[in-house]
Amino acid sequence: MNKYEQISKFLILFLQNEVYKTGLKRVVLGLSGGLDSAVVAVLAKAAFGDGLLCVKMPSHYSSKSSLEDADELCEKFNINSVTKSIEPYLKAFELNEESTPLRSGNFSARMRMSTLFDVSAEQGALVLGTSNKSEIMLGYGTIFGDLASALNPIGDLYKTEVFELARHIGVVDSIIDKPPSADLWEGQSDEIEIGYTYARLDHVLKRHIEDGLTQEELIKSGEDEELVKMVIKRIYQNHFKRKMPVIAKLTSRTVGHDFNYPRDIGL
Repeated sequence: MNKYEQISKFLILFLQNEVYKTGLKRVVLGLSGGLDSAVVAVLAKAAFGDGLLCVKMPSHYSSKSSLEDADELCEKFNINSVTKSIEPYLKAFELNEESTPLRSGNFSARMRMSTLFDVSAEQGALVLGTSNKSEIMLGYGTIFGDLASALNPIGDLYKTEVFELARHIGVVDSIIDKPPSADLWEGQSDEIEIGYTYARLDHVLKRHIEDGLTQEELIKSGEDEELVKMVIKRIYQNHFKRKMPVIAKLTSRTVGHDFNYPRDIGL
C-alpha cells in the first residue's frame, strides 16, 4: 500500500467518523472545478455515496471551463450536484463604486460559504472544507469564507501533496492539469497572485513547519531570502485566520481558554 492509498483510506474513515458522531449522515461542499474541491468530493463520495451533495456556485467571473470540469468530475464519479449562482449578490455588491477585485473576491467567498451553510441546513448535512495546508498556513483564503467549514479532510496536506492524491484517486486530468485558481475574478491565478509556484512555496513551508528550521537557518542553507521572509511573515501575520474568535476571559471558565471539550462530548 503506497502513501496516497493509505492517506485516502484514512481520510475516508476520518470523514465517516467525524460526521456520524454528530448524528448526521449527509455532507455538502462547494465544487468549483478546481483541484482541492475535486479531491474532497471524490473522498466524500467514497465515504457517503449519495449522502454527498456538491454545490456549484458560479458568478459572472467564473470560467466556462471550471463548470465543465466540475460536471466532468460529477459524471465520472456519479456525484449529485446542484447549481446556485452567486451572480445576483455579487453584482449588487459591485454597485459600490469603491469595490476592488480583492473586496469582490472576499465577498464572493463569503457568499459561497453562506450559500453552502444554507444548503446544509436544508439537507441536514455538514459543510466540508476544501482548503489545503499551504493555503491555510499562508493565510491565502477568506476568513469566514472558503476557510470556514464544519470539518476539513485535506487541511493537513500541502498543495503539492493534494496534486499527488488527486492523481491517485482518479480526479479528471482537466482539473489536475490546469493552473490553480480560486476563480474569484477573471484571470485570477493563485501562483501569480502569491508570486511563487506551489512547489517552491511548499518546499520552504515544509522545511520551516515540519523540520523546524528558523528563518536564519533557511537562508543560510541557500533558500531564496525573499521567498523565506515572505513565507514566514505570512504564516504568523495570518495566524488569526486559523483561530476561532478570541474571547476575553472574565469568568472562571471561559470558552477557548479552560472550557474545552471534544466536539462529540455527550453524544
